Amino acid sequence: MVGYPGVDELERRARALVAAAPGALRLRAVGESRGGRPLWVLSAGHGERQILTVAGAHANEPVGGASALRLARLLAHRPEIPEALGCTWHFLLCLDPDGARLAHGWQPEEPATSLTECHRHFYRPEFACQPESLPVPGTGREPLPESAALVRLLDELRPVAQFTLHGIEVGGAFTLQTRRVPGAARAFRETAALLRIPLDHRPYDAPDWQPDPPGVLRLPEGNTGSERDPSGYVAESTWLYPWRYGTLTAVVEAPAWSAPAVSDPRPEPDPRGEAARAAELLLGRTREITELLGDGVPDEDLLPLHTAARELLDVAPSIAATCADERGGSRGHFATLGVAARRIPLRAAAMLRRALAGTAPGTACALTDLVHEWCRELDKTYELRWIPVSAQTALHVRTMLDVARRVCD
Repeated sequence: MVGYPGVDELERRARALVAAAPGALRLRAVGESRGGRPLWVLSAGHGERQILTVAGAHANEPVGGASALRLARLLAHRPEIPEALGCTWHFLLCLDPDGARLAHGWQPEEPATSLTECHRHFYRPEFACQPESLPVPGTGREPLPESAALVRLLDELRPVAQFTLHGIEVGGAFTLQTRRVPGAARAFRETAALLRIPLDHRPYDAPDWQPDPPGVLRLPEGNTGSERDPSGYVAESTWLYPWRYGTLTAVVEAPAWSAPAVSDPRPEPDPRGEAARAAELLLGRTREITELLGDGVPDEDLLPLHTAARELLDVAPSIAATCADERGGSRGHFATLGVAARRIPLRAAAMLRRALAGTAPGTACALTDLVHEWCRELDKTYELRWIPVSAQTALHVRTMLDVARRVCD
């Protein structure tokens, strides 16, 4: 089946792959989530070099699990690939199974793709509950069990490469790499072009990374631990943790819907105006949500949705201030800014609608109308095009194989 596998399906399909190729694949648990769910690692090959792929770090990005299974199946059927690399390749199938369970329910191509339907099931945890973020020393916050399990795995493997697979709802493809790998940027761009996936000319999500447009960002010299969000949230990062072992980390982002405007390399003629419009739109839509909210309290099992949505509303002013500070760049970069200004309130409205459906149905109904309206506006403004799941996973798989060959050469 072509689609986004849920947590249970990931395990079932991994076990089926192992049963079909018992000498080529192994499956083990490397820890548990906060909710007691196992963190499964599927391994292929027997070489001395270690490679790690991390999927499902964000609950709203299930494409990574599909990509991990696709590559694991390929390595099982073609053992000469890991043998030529001299590697054992490990796939952490879902780093946040608790969040994935709360987000799962949408199969994008059955019967037809729908941005509104995508947001009917939307969930992305608050920053402190995203397991690729580690506590900054001195804050007193303990690492999540999922984060601690990933750190233990990185300490055990000391991999030559760590791939972390992500999937944005709307935008363009991009990759973040912790060091320059000769030829990898060109190959990534060629892969995206072959798959007809536009590149994000200058992503908004990585303010501290050095852009190499289009679609590539690298870690600046001297940054070996911390990661800053556009809202200002700072955490230590599992992307950067294995730097101590000489590990290359490559983040690969595959969009579900492409927005061709984000790839426009032409200079923006009115950067201050575009920045101000994005900030104004973000603040206006978050105010609209806030004005709808009453005293409704969500059911306990939906409290994480409510908490994550309220956090987005709380950080909106700081994100808007970051938007307003933009002073120059390509038209593509400002299109990305415009998408982000729409994405944040859309995510908040979608999660609050779910959280309050049982306890404040009137508010939930009004939020449902906003989600429908904002999805239509986003689609119309950026002329969105659905990227088939097969192409999304192909971008992940081909990029991983290309970078692994260059790192292991």
